[in-house]
Amino acid sequence: MESGLWDWTQAAGYETGIDLTRFSVEATDDRIGKIDKHSNEAGAGYLVVDTGVWIFGKHVLLPAGLISSIDVVNEVVRVDRTREEIKAAPEFDKDQHTTDPGYHAQLGSYYHRYSV
Repeated sequence: MESGLWDWTQAAGYETGIDLTRFSVEATDDRIGKIDKHSNEAGAGYLVVDTGVWIFGKHVLLPAGLISSIDVVNEVVRVDRTREEIKAAPEFDKDQHTTDPGYHAQLGSYYHRYSV
C-alpha cells in the first residue's frame, strides 16, 4: 500500500467525527459526485463517491490522501486529481475493497502514478 495515500491529512482540514456523507466532491477540473460513505480508520481512510451519470452511475473509491481540502460550511471536498484520472481508475468493487488488501494496493499504485 502506498505510504500516506490512505491517511487523512491535517492540511486538508479533516477532523475525526466530521460526517462527510452527502458532501459534493470536486476534482481539480470539475465536480465528480457526492460521498456515499467514508472511513477515518488510520492508514485506511477513503471516500466512496457516487459519480451519478458522468460515468454511468457508478461509484469510485478515493484514498483519503488525495483530498486537498474540505469545506465544511459549503459541504464540498476537493481532491487532487482530474475527472479523467478518477474515471480511468480501477473499477470500484465493494466486496474486494473490504476483503482484499491487494485491491487497495492496486488502487494506490494507480493513483501514485499521478503524484507530483
